[in-house]
Amino acid sequence: MFEMLTAVMTLAVQDETVAEATDVVVEQAEVVAENAANVGGGGAFAIFVAGLIGSFVLGAFLAKSMRMTEWSLRFGVCLAALAIGVMPFAVRMINGESLGQGLRLGIDLAGGTNMVFKVEEDPEKPLNDAIMDKMVTAVGKRVNPTGTSEITVRQVGRDRIEVIVPGKDPQTVAEIKRRIVKLGSLEFFITVNPTIDDASLVRQARELSLEEKKLTRTLADGTEEVYAMWVPAYEKDGQPQLLKRSDVVKREIEKYRIEDGDEEKYTTEEYLVLVDPPDQQVTGKYLKNASPGIDPRDGGQVVNFQFDSRGAFLFSRLTSRFQPQPGKDKRGLGIVLDGQIYSAPDINDVISDNGQISGSFTLEEVRELSGVLNAGALEVPINKKPLSEATVDPTLGEDVRKKGVQAIFVASVVVVLFMLVYYRFAGIVAVICLILNLLLVLTVMMSINATFTLPGLAGLVLTIGMAVDANVLIFERMREEANRGSSLRMAIQNGFGKAFTTIIDANVTTLITAAILYAIGTDTVKGFAVSLFIGIVVSMFTALYVGRVVFDVAEKKRWVKKLGMFSLVGNTSVDFLSKRFVCGVFSVLLIAGGLAAFASRGNSNYDIDFTGGTMVTFQLTETAETDDVRDVLETQFESNFTVERLTLAGEEAAGGSRHFRLRTTESDSEENAGEADSAEDRVREKVYQAFKDEPSMHLLMVEMQFTDPEAFTVAEDDESAEALRYRRFSGGHASTIELSSEVAVGTIFDNLKAAIEGLSADGSQKYVDASEFIGIEGLDGSGLQAAGQDVQKFDRVMVRVTPNVAAEDIGAALAAMKSQLDSEPLFDEVNTFASAVASEMKTSAVMAVIISLLAIVAYIWFRFQKITFGLAAVVALVHDVLIVLGMMALASYMNGSPIGRALLLNDFRINLPMVAAFLTIVGYSLNDTIVVFDRIREVRGKNPNLTNEIVNTSLNQTLSRTLLTSLTTFLVVIILYTLGGEGIHGFAFCLTLGVVVGTYSSIYVASPVLVWLMNRNAKTA
Repeated sequence: MFEMLTAVMTLAVQDETVAEATDVVVEQAEVVAENAANVGGGGAFAIFVAGLIGSFVLGAFLAKSMRMTEWSLRFGVCLAALAIGVMPFAVRMINGESLGQGLRLGIDLAGGTNMVFKVEEDPEKPLNDAIMDKMVTAVGKRVNPTGTSEITVRQVGRDRIEVIVPGKDPQTVAEIKRRIVKLGSLEFFITVNPTIDDASLVRQARELSLEEKKLTRTLADGTEEVYAMWVPAYEKDGQPQLLKRSDVVKREIEKYRIEDGDEEKYTTEEYLVLVDPPDQQVTGKYLKNASPGIDPRDGGQVVNFQFDSRGAFLFSRLTSRFQPQPGKDKRGLGIVLDGQIYSAPDINDVISDNGQISGSFTLEEVRELSGVLNAGALEVPINKKPLSEATVDPTLGEDVRKKGVQAIFVASVVVVLFMLVYYRFAGIVAVICLILNLLLVLTVMMSINATFTLPGLAGLVLTIGMAVDANVLIFERMREEANRGSSLRMAIQNGFGKAFTTIIDANVTTLITAAILYAIGTDTVKGFAVSLFIGIVVSMFTALYVGRVVFDVAEKKRWVKKLGMFSLVGNTSVDFLSKRFVCGVFSVLLIAGGLAAFASRGNSNYDIDFTGGTMVTFQLTETAETDDVRDVLETQFESNFTVERLTLAGEEAAGGSRHFRLRTTESDSEENAGEADSAEDRVREKVYQAFKDEPSMHLLMVEMQFTDPEAFTVAEDDESAEALRYRRFSGGHASTIELSSEVAVGTIFDNLKAAIEGLSADGSQKYVDASEFIGIEGLDGSGLQAAGQDVQKFDRVMVRVTPNVAAEDIGAALAAMKSQLDSEPLFDEVNTFASAVASEMKTSAVMAVIISLLAIVAYIWFRFQKITFGLAAVVALVHDVLIVLGMMALASYMNGSPIGRALLLNDFRINLPMVAAFLTIVGYSLNDTIVVFDRIREVRGKNPNLTNEIVNTSLNQTLSRTLLTSLTTFLVVIILYTLGGEGIHGFAFCLTLGVVVGTYSSIYVASPVLVWLMNRNAKTA
């Protein structure tokens, strides 16, 4: 592996080899540019290709103007890297978009909901990968039918499905949750042909109003039976997919859709179909499978499907009744999914258990149609209550994001200033590499549509540390060469040459860790692994290639004649190993004390991610202290809970808070997941009851007032944009709602929708689905809103309903909604984890760390030709993790004390972001240890023995680099700790300790252990 990496990196700095490769790239780019107009998104792609070509052209021009023509390729590669990093943001600016719009944020940064559903066992359909794939497809069709929403649906474990809905407020997710557990309906009907079917049937159907959909007849027993109905066309991406058949009875209807915040009218079609009695209808529950195929007659794309025995009988009877007749048109088989007609292929013959849908299909259409059929065919036995559910209000997520980004920005500025002051010109080079590194990381993550999560910030933090560390290694090597009397050119050449191996070793071990974490880690850990992997690869390029080009040009053009740098340490001769026994005793005592504290806390060490439980975030009307809030909650939760204060942007950090986060072990196990009263409901009720009669503290409740519904009309001849927006509500009613505090539009919509659907008459539900009847508009002129739109909050809204809802019903629904808001608080964040899911996550995280350590031992063994180097490195890593683990437990004990408040300590608990922090510590400490080991190998040379003098010499030579890297990384993480907010506080606490402990262990743990192992092996031999 090392030889391969060395060869690759060597090629990157050899002009002739890179020139040949680049010429090929430029030639291909020119060809692509000529055809850019034929590619989807051709404008942006053309700009990208033009930027690449322009980079090499500009590089050649600069090289010629500077009389360095042989350097044109190097200039071109560096400018191309800059163009790749800048162009995505430039294109968005040209399009009027914000720079951050291309970043896909996780729910912890953007708000939203993450749900994990359990698939129930079915004796007739044992769960396997094929069945789970069909279930994922079915759920995906329900929650994201157009394919345009950034909703993620995927399998988790053997029998679970995870659904991630980013960027929505907690209440707007309710409708998506209902779609997930809804089985869906796939039905087969015969389309009505005006030349074959009874003319009176067609006439009666056309006489129905647009609101009336069904033709019914009275049977002998007095019951009503539907024998024909209108079915609307299937819609994709907001556009109706009209049937291309001319032999189908159809009618035009007008519908409305939200486009860029405004409602616009569009025309679609409905098709008349024949309806069999319920016991004779062919539905998706009889369909066993549907799959893409090839028509053997003409090689076209088709869909093959297969029924079970009952379905085969019903389908055979249906198709035999409507099989082709001589001299008559062929009948159309209407495929209806969730009430929309998707396709109507010809019935060419009698079909029983196997059939084929043919037409002018593309491969993509065939796959989509197969997915639709399977979605309706598969009866998905999903438990209606999620095993785990994490909901973050976008306002809370935005606060976490702003504080995290602000802290990283401040930390980056501090590091930049330090590098500029300490290294002067070399610092300028380091800053150039760091900026280019961050640009490229963001660009690559956008191009692969990676999700930025809170642990993903860990990857960016470590990327900054790695990028600075690589430059410090090179600069310190240059300093050593200059101190030996080497010329500037030789100092640059030897500095990069000698640092090359060390940088590769340090980064490859971390790459191995990232790769293993991605392969076996949880989703949150995978986000960390992706950003870390990309950052490390890019940092090696910027430091070893771009930095080398800048230095070589500056030296050749005589811009720099001497590298002036401050010296923090200078030449030292400290006997580090003489203190190994004292440090060993200190480490053992620290680990023992920390582990004792960790053991005494028991399950209190773990957050609900790893124990199961429920977390909610709530608001009070006035500020309060954490201890006072805890005393109030104890009346309902006894001792199995924790509470922490949240400080949102714009609030004072001192003097209490209005926002608090409660964690409790109250959870839903898989055994009681089907019960009506969920853990979330129980926790909500307990929080409400705890503050209900408390005189000094009150939950923030939303008080609602509304006006009596009034008739709402729009003139028929009014063609204004406003009239067009509101026309579908003409003839309905409108009411103004005033709220005591701002509430998300989705919350208002869902509460009103639920209130309308809760109305009943004669014991039956009056309105089955009220989604199409409601329009909500914030009175600041934001435009009509509906469920699923981006979150907006108002304290005064206008509610309009279509004529489908009677005046007395909308009044009753508003009154019911007011009653509900008066008795239930609105929670900003809800997170529930079943104990089974939590146990799996804990196991997965532990296995990821263990396998990573084993892989590191293997690689270091391979590189250093002795397993002792790998064992010594792992001893240091385990030492660091154990100390940070123990210190976290000790810090939690100090939470609330004067010292704890001064040090900003919280009740730290291990969760998934904390696991990412431990892995970051492993990466940082390993990087530091590898640098020392590489210098030991260099100083040792071919000496078969490893003496104390060799190790002390190596440690003294790398001491300046060790302290400088630790200082710059410490500046980053301490700023994250103090300014990053609660969302990243525990993560930053672990990193802060990890930097200090990792620096200590690379000197006083890894090196002494290495000496002991080497000498022990020598004595044994």
